Amino acid sequence: MVGVDAGITSLVTLSTGEKIANPRHEQRDRTRLAKAQRSLSRKARGSANRAKARKKVARVHARITDRRKDFLHQLTTRLVRENQVVVIEDLTVRNLVKNRTLARAISDAAWSEFRRMLEYESGWYGRELVVVDRLFPSTRMCSAPGCGHVRARLPLNVRTWTCERCGTTHDRDVNAAINLKAAGPAASACGADVRPQRESSRTRRSASKQEGHGATRDEAKASNHR
Repeated sequence: MVGVDAGITSLVTLSTGEKIANPRHEQRDRTRLAKAQRSLSRKARGSANRAKARKKVARVHARITDRRKDFLHQLTTRLVRENQVVVIEDLTVRNLVKNRTLARAISDAAWSEFRRMLEYESGWYGRELVVVDRLFPSTRMCSAPGCGHVRARLPLNVRTWTCERCGTTHDRDVNAAINLKAAGPAASACGADVRPQRESSRTRRSASKQEGHGATRDEAKASNHR
């Protein structure tokens, strides 16, 4: 079993501690794409040259898409082949891309495509894909054995933190992946959301809804580009 935490700087972080860098396919071809789009905008509408320029833009987009899919296919195939169970977090990508600052990077990371590939490849290889509720505080919970302390807040720019209870220092993303792996069996067994039971006395809402200074867990994932 492996826990998989999705991000932007590191496309995925595994519960083993391994981090897989984000190849940023769109960013790598951004100059070429911008040049092709500028050329298209200068061509007269309805002209043969405009048609050629439009095809050139389409080829650049296709190149980006093909390279991204090939990378994700290799990554998901490896994860599924090497593990009987893969545990991921349920991220609401549609809400995340509303953030103009992060929308381009999130789209380039293609988290939805990553999950889709994991789903059908898990079926092909007879593996199990477990999806943990997005409100589960995997980032803020200490993964040290016997601890499980949950921090009230964890600012989005903090990449490492020390547990106030046991003194263990955590890498934010590795800690989240380890907690996802630990939550996997419960989520698989009951098919229910995996959330802490305690409530915030002030808001009477699940304390798991607090990510940093009022930010959601999804926003914390997106902040990994920093």
